[in-house]
Formats: sequence, C-alpha cells, structure tokens
Amino acid sequence: MTNDKAARFRSLHTTPPLLLPNCWDAASAAVVAAAGAPAIATTSAGIAWSLGFPDGDAIDRETAVAAIARVARSVDLPVTADIESGFGATAKDVAATLAAVADAGAVGVNIEDSVAAAPGVLRPVAEQAERVAAAREGAGADVFVNARTDVYLAGIGEEATRFDAVVERAAAYAEAGADGIFVPGVTDPAVIAELVRSVRLPLNVLAGPGAPAPSALARLGVARISLGSSVAAAAYAAARRATAALLEADAYDVDAGGLDYGAMQGLLSR
Repeated sequence: MTNDKAARFRSLHTTPPLLLPNCWDAASAAVVAAAGAPAIATTSAGIAWSLGFPDGDAIDRETAVAAIARVARSVDLPVTADIESGFGATAKDVAATLAAVADAGAVGVNIEDSVAAAPGVLRPVAEQAERVAAAREGAGADVFVNARTDVYLAGIGEEATRFDAVVERAAAYAEAGADGIFVPGVTDPAVIAELVRSVRLPLNVLAGPGAPAPSALARLGVARISLGSSVAAAAYAAARRATAALLEADAYDVDAGGLDYGAMQGLLSR
C-alpha cells in the first residue's frame, strides 16, 4: 500500500501542479483530505506550535515522527512530511530520521538547508548534499525527497547572486538523490520561470502574499505549490478572535463557516 501511495504521490509532480494546503495534526489532515486534496503535507511550524514548541528544530525526532504517524493514520492519501533540517547533527542522524519517517507512513519529505541555531545561515553546499544523500539512503527508493533551499527566504547574498546560488544547490541536491527542489521566498514570475528552465528537478514554491496565483504558477511550469504554515496560523488567529470577542466585546465571534461537532466526529471516526 505504501509503495502504491509513493508512486501516486510521485506522479502528481507534473502539470497541473500538485496543490498542498499544509496540515499540522490528524484532525487538520482529515479536514484537508475531506476537502478534496490529492495528498497531505505537514508543516513543521504548525506541528511544533500544536505541541507547544517554536519552529526551528525545537522538537526531537521521536516527537516529530509520532506526529507524522498520527497524520498518516488519519487519512488514506499520500503524506509528505516536513522534517525541518533532518532532526540530527550528522548525516547518519538524517538517515535514521528518514528511516523512521518512512516507517511512520510518509511517502515524501521536505528537508531544508537552513541552520536553525544560526538564523540566516545555510549549510555549505557539500555538507547539505551529504545530508540529502543520507536522506535518500535512509528513506529508500520510494520516498519523494524534496530538497528545500532557503536562499531567497533567508535573503542570502545579494539579489543578483541568489538565482545562481539556487541553481548550484539544486544541481548538487539532485546529484545527491533529491527528487524535487523547494524554493520558498521566490515570488517574481520571471525568476520562477527561469528556475523551471534551469533546474532539472520539479519545482515547488510557496504560495502566499506577493506570490502569483496558483493558476499563474501553473502556467510558469511549477510542479508543486504549498501553503506552508499559513493555514495553521489562520486557525490560531480564529481562536484569538473568538477569545477576544468573548472576553472584551460581549460577543460570540466564531466563524459561521466553521465545521460543526458532527462533521469533525465523522471525519475522525475511522
């Protein structure tokens, strides 16, 4: 079954692009699945927040894997997991993480090249390529390894040098065994189109303010579009609005479009 899901997930990285609204727990995964998504992606930030931690390698491997397993059990769709930088200091640690994530039921992963302890710093290309190779080895042949580079998101170097830096990293990660390249933070349509032409891996971009609409990204040749932590943040914003209305405005400001108790019970009665 997992191999079938892995093959299905891999086949979705084409035209039209794979659209992934990211979830952060079993319930949000079930909601996303019921809304018609073809696959489920987790957000590391959303998972960390739901467990009482900040984003950025603040949770350990066992905690992350347990959360991924709960998501995978809650849906019948392919699941791709955001594993931050791999939950380990060494390449060997990354391989162990990927083996555990695959055992938990995920058929895809995102692994990033940022250094959580040093904001705005990326691992050297050769070091990150070694970690991607370890991810490939630990995951096995079926799992889709989406290598994320934060050159644009972290504003690394001068604007004029970022494109070439992404292309260099994408080539190294592809050689190490990556199946896709994720470039969050890039929003310029011309740059995105040139990345599609210059990178031989399927391109994943982050949708959101300032980015072209999904249909426009599709026309540029993007293979995968995700929402990252924004859906989780919106859910927590709804909780804050409802709380403020109750405490400060003598009102019940709960979204009338919210899912009711019975609907949620039905989604999770598996």
